[in-house]
Amino acid sequence: MSIRIVRLGTPRSPGEGLRVGTVRRPPRGVPKSEFASQDWYDVWYPNLAPSTETMKLGQAAQTPAEWNMFMRKYKAEMAEADASRSLDLLAALSHRTALAVGCYCEDESRCHRSLLRGLLAERGADIAA
Repeated sequence: MSIRIVRLGTPRSPGEGLRVGTVRRPPRGVPKSEFASQDWYDVWYPNLAPSTETMKLGQAAQTPAEWNMFMRKYKAEMAEADASRSLDLLAALSHRTALAVGCYCEDESRCHRSLLRGLLAERGADIAA
C-alpha cells in the first residue's frame, strides 16, 4: 500500500484508493455528487491546503525568493498541531491502505503538493512513484 501525490481531476491510477482533495475550495461548476465520478476527489480535506493568504503568495510567486517565502509559510502552517497530526495520520495510513492526495495545479513543482510529498516522506510515508 502507499500514498500517491496526484493532480485532482486527472484519471485515477489502478489501485489508487481513496482520493483526498487537499485544496482550499471545491472545483467550480461541478456538483458535489460528481466530485468522485469526475476524478476530483472522494474526500475534501482543506486542513492540508495552504491558507488563503499563503495560497495567494504561491500563485503570485514569480521569483525564487517569492516561491521560497511561500514554501516557508506553508511549511509553518503544516507544523501547527492539527496539520501535523493529519500528516502523521496519512503517513501511517500509507503503510496499510492505498490513498492519494492532491491539488488542481498543473505543475507539481510550483504547487503545495510537492511540499506535501516532502512532508509525508519526512514522516516515513510509503509514497508511490
